[in-house]
Amino acid sequence: MKTGAGNQPGGERPDDASEKSLPLSGIRVIDVGTFLAGPYAASIMGEFGAEVLKIEHPVGGDPMRHFGMITKRGDATLAWLSEARNKKSVTLDLRRPRGVDLFIKLISKADVLVENFRPGTMEDWGLGWDVLSAANPGLVMLRVSGYGQTGPYRHLPGFAHIAHAIGGLSYLAGFPGETPVVPGTAPLGDYMSSLYGLIGVLMALRYKARTGIGQVIDIGIYEAVFRHLDELAAS
Repeated sequence: MKTGAGNQPGGERPDDASEKSLPLSGIRVIDVGTFLAGPYAASIMGEFGAEVLKIEHPVGGDPMRHFGMITKRGDATLAWLSEARNKKSVTLDLRRPRGVDLFIKLISKADVLVENFRPGTMEDWGLGWDVLSAANPGLVMLRVSGYGQTGPYRHLPGFAHIAHAIGGLSYLAGFPGETPVVPGTAPLGDYMSSLYGLIGVLMALRYKARTGIGQVIDIGIYEAVFRHLDELAAS
């Protein structure tokens, strides 16, 4: 951004210059997920220069706003301030036709979409991949769910706790003959799946730069957990 003031060449502020030098500068991300699995990937993209627009429900916003310890000001939780960093929040009701229309307009000018609803939810709202890719053929869509978009468990809700058990991490973190325990932090699987999703997004953006064509990245939370145990599973 040119300000026309200061001692920097062209009136450019130091913080503006540093933002432009970040690797994801110029990338626009729409984050319509809730809690952690997926939105964490959007936070990291924001750290590296992407413009991240956080879509929240008009009533109550993202549930993460109310998760954990409240700040002294009482207007947010510490967890929310951490996970919502680098994002611009707006409210939009995707269950209403007007909200759907506005969302598609936003998508038409975006590079990346992040969502973590139960598979089929976006399609029920008229926002499936066929609709979104028609509006923006270069869109990269990251979809994070408990068990992925296909398969016999696709319709089931999934959270990190369940993924830890399905992936075998809870069993390995316990002691023989005793109840399995929570490994590390409770949302560990959410962070792991987000990081794998971010890798997929970066590869898809690279492919888009060469071809102009977007892609869908389908991540199951349990898959990310299991992938880290592959040497144990093989033995």
